[in-house]
Amino acid sequence: MSKGYAMAGAKSHGRRQPSLAQLRAFAAVAEHLHFRDAAAAIGMSQPALSGAVSALEEVLGVTLLERTTRKVLLSPAGERLAVRAKAVLDEVGALMEEAEAVRAPFTGVLRLGVIPTVAPYLLPTVLNLVHDRYPHLDLQVHEEQTASLLDGLTSGRLDLLLLAVPLGMPGVTELPLFDEDFVLVTPLDHWLGVREGIPREALRELNLLLLDEGHCLRDQALDICREAGRADAPVTTTAAGLSTLVQLVAGGLGVTLLPHTALKVETTRNSQLLTGYFADPAPTRRVALAMRAGAARGAEYEELAEALRGALRPLPVRVLAADA
Repeated sequence: MSKGYAMAGAKSHGRRQPSLAQLRAFAAVAEHLHFRDAAAAIGMSQPALSGAVSALEEVLGVTLLERTTRKVLLSPAGERLAVRAKAVLDEVGALMEEAEAVRAPFTGVLRLGVIPTVAPYLLPTVLNLVHDRYPHLDLQVHEEQTASLLDGLTSGRLDLLLLAVPLGMPGVTELPLFDEDFVLVTPLDHWLGVREGIPREALRELNLLLLDEGHCLRDQALDICREAGRADAPVTTTAAGLSTLVQLVAGGLGVTLLPHTALKVETTRNSQLLTGYFADPAPTRRVALAMRAGAARGAEYEELAEALRGALRPLPVRVLAADA
């Protein structure tokens, strides 16, 4: 080792080191460019966050932020060091995940994200399975739309997702669970109600009601319409959830597509609805678990997926093999 290198190393060891709390505070401000939003995002009071960033600037000896009365901007040094801060926090998160994984399997916290068009219909099965088979697992459920879930997975906020696939997202591994058919839900007086063997082409002329933008089920319904030869699907009425959607159908505003797992929950409460079934092959969706590629607890998640496949067999789905 050269004398110069040794002296530089000794000098750096004598300096104060930034804390993780300071780095988290700065990374949050760098992401949101707003002290209140950054503080809310990491569960810290605004004065504490501001103090942590100021302390980090003092430790590093550089100005990270340009503060004005209206907004917060990163300084040139702040832009460079924000990338480093995020990398450090990512590595600390990976270290904590690895440490958790070496403990007994299926213990500790598992943060599961679920899309709204799956949660009400599959969560009873998931929760019963976890309660009976993995009693020491602290399952925390977050219901969000697909884009938010994927952001949560890649950022480390969530550990595992239950959603419709394919995702086609690098760095995310899908563990397929089942395929399920879509069914047509109509008002009582509709000519396709209670029919079987409905051709997909019938969708070309129907007034199809859809969920709001952001729901993957909306995109799937539009894809099915395109496959049936419908160039477009004019949308005049939408709903935030499937329960509202079927109420609109019952009121005579149109028809809609429901995944088969949602049919019992959403239609048995309303006597003004009928169900039609498509001819084979019916339009379908695939539901899977999704995890970060190379996740430290990947073996646990694969075991959970296999257990779920068995638990889901009583539902109106076609359970898939692990390598489907």
